[in-house]
Amino acid sequence: MALCLSSSAASAQKDMVPYPSSAAPDPIASSPVAILSKCTICPDQKSTLGDLKLSVSDLPMLSCQYIQKGLFLPAPQVPVHSAVGLLKKSLSRALSFFPPLAGRLCTDPDGAIYISCNDAGVEFSHAVAPALSVPQLLPKGADVPWAVRSLFVLDGAVSYQGHYRPLAAFQVTELGDGAVFVGSTVNHAVVDGTSFWNFFNAWAELSRAHDAQLLRLSRHPDLRRNFFGESEAVLRFPDGKGPEVTFPVNAPLRERILHFSREAIQELKSKANYRPKTSIATNDRVSEIYGKQVHDQKAAAAAAEQEEIPISSFQALCAQLWISVTRARTSLDASQPTTFRMAVNCRHRVVPNVDRLYFGNAIQSIPTTTVVDKVRSNGLAWAARLLHQGVVGHGDTKVREGVALWEEAPRCFPLGNPDGAGITMGSSPRFPMYDGNDFGWGQAIAVRSGKANKFDGKISAFPGRSGGGSVELEVCLSPETMAALLQDEEFMYYVSQSGN
Repeated sequence: MALCLSSSAASAQKDMVPYPSSAAPDPIASSPVAILSKCTICPDQKSTLGDLKLSVSDLPMLSCQYIQKGLFLPAPQVPVHSAVGLLKKSLSRALSFFPPLAGRLCTDPDGAIYISCNDAGVEFSHAVAPALSVPQLLPKGADVPWAVRSLFVLDGAVSYQGHYRPLAAFQVTELGDGAVFVGSTVNHAVVDGTSFWNFFNAWAELSRAHDAQLLRLSRHPDLRRNFFGESEAVLRFPDGKGPEVTFPVNAPLRERILHFSREAIQELKSKANYRPKTSIATNDRVSEIYGKQVHDQKAAAAAAEQEEIPISSFQALCAQLWISVTRARTSLDASQPTTFRMAVNCRHRVVPNVDRLYFGNAIQSIPTTTVVDKVRSNGLAWAARLLHQGVVGHGDTKVREGVALWEEAPRCFPLGNPDGAGITMGSSPRFPMYDGNDFGWGQAIAVRSGKANKFDGKISAFPGRSGGGSVELEVCLSPETMAALLQDEEFMYYVSQSGN
């Protein structure tokens, strides 16, 4: 095992991190997390990859903060120091299969940005929080405690800073009730959500394996970094200064995890797919739904073909969220545009398909825009079909059109909600956050994220722990919008009050 150690146990007091709330008072916000030790962990085998050029799907993420996701795990059956030692050893082994994470970013004289797979290593911290427990950090029917944010490292790090910061950092925190939180912070220009959880799964697999099996990994990542082939496009930054985030990082927010049972989501899906026979056959209805002219026969035929694909349960849930949040934003003008952005995995959308274990960014954002009044008044089926059209229509042609447009004018992805009317949906209920993430002492209790990339209207989707199609939404909204949303009877009808 390659461990590049730099202990900092003596600085534990200095590293206690309290987080004040910007919304409502948090009774455990000042509970300290003490860092017992920090070290750098390197791959246990030297990398032979060399430099990997960032793709046109990686480069826009340089202005995003690092991804911060982690798992609450039950108390290990062995002493915590033994469990931490196992996590370090298996992490070192996992980095040998995922060498980009142990590297650094570099820019050549022509402005092209690469991952140098130089085995510089990742940061690993062992922390304790004796005053915190799982019930405190996972309260039912309440906002996410701000203390959860202290379970992650590299707060505020922007992906471009991977030129001089680790591309990944991990914090393992022992809570007062014996449970453990494993928090991962990973550069967003290096991974998307699919790649993030593929790595997390691999680390868990190696952790729960016996020592004799540590050389094995059931699924090896595709490290070729050629999602769109070679591109000559360069994203330049004046004077070598990197980009800044494109949203206000200190704006007041409330954050809550909302649970939706399989039954509730199926009810939404049924409502979204309901078609009155008297209206579905008319050209006027097709024109209304898809914004096309009646005489445009090609567009009408395409719309009719898309109608054969049922609206998914997740699209229906997104539509209800769009309606209810827009309704809760009472200060919006009726004629004001509102956009629902949905991040989608492009691996299976291009021809030929990209390997599902492709390790990098292979995502695009599908924006669906209309006006506030239509979202508020036209109902679930209408909003769901609008979202459905964008998702179903985003195939190989659309993906490559998006790439071509970006290459004509390279830019960072404008994450945020500048007009106050938008929603951005990230992550996915299909990610294996529970399946495959047993580190050797039991299934995860819950998924949580850190402070990174959160703003008014940022939503993240997680699978429900109970499976079966249940979903959790991590909802970040302004305090006044969140208060109004929680009073929306139509929306709250679908929210499970007893968890998932």
